[in-house]
Amino acid sequence: MKVVGRTSETLMLTNALKSKRPELIAVYGRRRVGKTFLIRNIYKNDIQFEFSGIHRASMKHQLKNFHLTLSARLSGFPRPADWIEAFSLLSQFIDKLTSKKKKVIFIDEFPWLDTRKSNFLPAFDNFWNSYASKRDDLVVVICGSAASYMIQNIIKSKGGLHNRLTEKIQLLPFNLQETEQLLKNNNVRLSRYDILQIYMAMGGVPHYLEKIQPGESVAQVLDRLCFAKDGFLRTEFDTVFASLFDQHDNHEAIIRTLASLRKGMTRNEILIKSKLQTGGTLTKTLLELEQSGFIEKYLPYQGTKDSLYRLTDEYSMFYIKYIENTRPSDSGVWIKIYGQASYKIWSGFSFETICIKHIEQLKEGLKISGIRSLNGSWIQKNTENNAQIDLLIDRDDNVINICEMKFYNTEYAIDKNYAQEIAQKVNAFCSETKTKKSIFVTFITTYGLVQNQYAKQFAQNELTMDHLFIKL
Repeated sequence: MKVVGRTSETLMLTNALKSKRPELIAVYGRRRVGKTFLIRNIYKNDIQFEFSGIHRASMKHQLKNFHLTLSARLSGFPRPADWIEAFSLLSQFIDKLTSKKKKVIFIDEFPWLDTRKSNFLPAFDNFWNSYASKRDDLVVVICGSAASYMIQNIIKSKGGLHNRLTEKIQLLPFNLQETEQLLKNNNVRLSRYDILQIYMAMGGVPHYLEKIQPGESVAQVLDRLCFAKDGFLRTEFDTVFASLFDQHDNHEAIIRTLASLRKGMTRNEILIKSKLQTGGTLTKTLLELEQSGFIEKYLPYQGTKDSLYRLTDEYSMFYIKYIENTRPSDSGVWIKIYGQASYKIWSGFSFETICIKHIEQLKEGLKISGIRSLNGSWIQKNTENNAQIDLLIDRDDNVINICEMKFYNTEYAIDKNYAQEIAQKVNAFCSETKTKKSIFVTFITTYGLVQNQYAKQFAQNELTMDHLFIKL
């Protein structure tokens, strides 16, 4: 299979093969995002030893697996009693390799190997510092789904690996352009409107997208993967968090809490609603979810100094809203959901989240990529009916784009009531923030606006879903 996107990551990995120094590369990102696939594809002819941790296996079983893997490459090695011995055997194996080309050592699911009292990490520190770092012909790649572990113990290490990494790669889910390209490569021909609906349900996780078959409609895809009794995405929610976090109930509680509101929540609001304990537990859990890409921490525009958190994982939102509350059935489920009034609310919120994720594409569409800007959200203070702006772009060229995002199955028509709402929102924003900048109301829709009197009056900029698919 061909690698889609991942341009900068591919360049980084290939340059490591060309360098004249030893390379230690950390790759991290959530499960199913394509870490192992990328590394194997780029280094398919150069991996001399590949080994993977086993989820929740004992040190004894991890070492047994290591020994079996090493013995499959070259026989005659004794079974190691601990990780110091294991890495000593790996050093002996490398010494026996005759190729003068650069050699890749790939350790997958690295965090799973660091079991309690195993001393795995100090042993790896020793392997790198006393052996591998002295060989110009080695690329050591360590990979892990537990992003928080990789960041705290490897990237920000204060121990033996402090400042030892030569490169680090955070592998993120695909954006819409990459999603479209992957589907095309798999001969899946869907309209951009349909791709958006798919993205709303499963995000840009490559492993999920690979499950889509040519000739399937959106309804058929979602019925099969999400709502059938044995659908792959029907049970994925629990699997994802259980494999990433030890106390995953806390992580799921926060995800569910954030999914319950259409706006960001403060730490204290999350604490009260999730009923989790205060202190280190909450702080650690929020950080782990943020580092793993499930939630985002941000500051509102000219608002409170308290940070807000919002859920950014499309699949989690979709699972909580629809999958877990729907009885399994092989067909007809999505069509029923699509016709419900709740779908309009959910799809509108999901579309807003996707637009915020694709802010760089939107800026390119507005032709302001070269202008320094800050994006954020704004909620009116101390009023009963708080005006709310989910996305604004504050630009250095004396302009603020107030973005209105509408997901609709045809051109969107601004009516009199909505026009009044926009006017009130802009007036409230200008009054409270005291801004002197020009305000451009910017509409981001699926198919554009109906060109009526209100569109001409209020829409200074128009973008469509096509702009979300821009290749940067």
